[in-house]
Amino acid sequence: MMRTALATTALVFALTTPVLAKDVMDVADLVEKQGPAVVNISTTTLVKRGADGIPFALPDNEDMQEFFRRFFPGAPGFPGAPNGPGGPSQPMPARGAGSGFVISSDGYILTNAHVVRDADEVVVKLTDKRTYTAKVLGADNRTDVAVIKITATKLPVVTLGDPTRLRVGEAVAAIGSPFGFENSVTAGIVSAKGRSLPSESYVPYIQTDVPINPGNSGGPLFNMRGEVVGINSQIYSRSGGYQGVSFAIPIDVAMEVVEQLKHGGKISRGWLGVVIQEVTADLAESFGLDRPRGALVSQVQEGSPAQKAGLRASDVILSFNGQPVENSGDLPRMVGMAKPGTKISMQVWRRGKAEPLSIVLGELPVENRAAADGGSSKTYSRGGLSLVELSAAQRQALDIDHGVLVEGVAGDAARVGIRAGDVILAVNNVKIATVAAYRKVVATVPAGKTVALLVRRGGGSMYVPLKISGE
Repeated sequence: MMRTALATTALVFALTTPVLAKDVMDVADLVEKQGPAVVNISTTTLVKRGADGIPFALPDNEDMQEFFRRFFPGAPGFPGAPNGPGGPSQPMPARGAGSGFVISSDGYILTNAHVVRDADEVVVKLTDKRTYTAKVLGADNRTDVAVIKITATKLPVVTLGDPTRLRVGEAVAAIGSPFGFENSVTAGIVSAKGRSLPSESYVPYIQTDVPINPGNSGGPLFNMRGEVVGINSQIYSRSGGYQGVSFAIPIDVAMEVVEQLKHGGKISRGWLGVVIQEVTADLAESFGLDRPRGALVSQVQEGSPAQKAGLRASDVILSFNGQPVENSGDLPRMVGMAKPGTKISMQVWRRGKAEPLSIVLGELPVENRAAADGGSSKTYSRGGLSLVELSAAQRQALDIDHGVLVEGVAGDAARVGIRAGDVILAVNNVKIATVAAYRKVVATVPAGKTVALLVRRGGGSMYVPLKISGE
């Protein structure tokens, strides 16, 4: 116990005691100088709920409403409801909280996309207790970055830093509102850089041991020069609370999409059109590579920029636009952050030697934006479902003559609880036998509308309402 206490004291002393370097400050000075530019964000989302607690919003689609009339008669506005048949449904306010920071003195604020997603009202509170209703100018779910705007002037602004200068082991600090405790300060060190997470392959996360909890999301991560180097976004936890592993979005990655978000534009990303995998030691030996590195192309999509450039399955991409590709996870970030239409030089390993190749990037298709296409092994359709067709043996085992298998979920589908391994049997009562059929039906659904998916799970089937956000 004594060793633990001494170690903790030493860490706190190192983080709070001024050092001799001129450009480094202690945590107290950092908070005093940069803290006023950090804001608390509270959100309200109106959710329609049935009297017996249906955990999702009632859809606008008439066919879906008829479904709920039959199977959930206690829902407000439906037969059996306290306000009588046909009466107005009663939306219930769902509240959320997060953090953000001012990047422009005229009211532009940066936060996480998941903090403000689907919110009907966003309220910003400054450290001097002033509150403003904010407008969401844009949100990018791929990077989990959002820009909101309040009507104010002469606001304190954070200083942005260069996350590429961060070193593993360097001291960092966070300011945010964990569990609603506004303007809380926590500190730690950089644990690792360039982390890829299963849920996101476009962001090279900064891993830290800074205590981050619900409410910290969207807040700034500072280096000891008082510069923002990241946006606190996620934690790794088995309990739902902080367990020593936190992740921040590098600020340079965030700022690459800020200008597009500020002006309400869509986010354009480069697209290669390949499926890749990691190069293991055994694969490196079989291909004649000196060591495991690069991204192995296992599939080239028909009509893609990769096919037009002559990229082949079994090629190993060693560099992209002059940058080495050490791991397969590096490639999606490089491709996604490049502008569509850009001519890119690559080096590929083919038949035992390195060869140059140039390619003109396409634009990442809308239906693939839930995945790192050009770097992911899964292609996601609109609504956030990665689907594959069932084999004859699988259909026989399930005793069905149609349906498609869910291989992965993201976005809309993940939010309503669809799981990998589910089988989609029908969309709005239209039987689905192929992935193409699913895409054709969903493509006709306007953004913001809901479809009824008939889902087979285990030995039973159920309807799941899936709201198509149009991302």
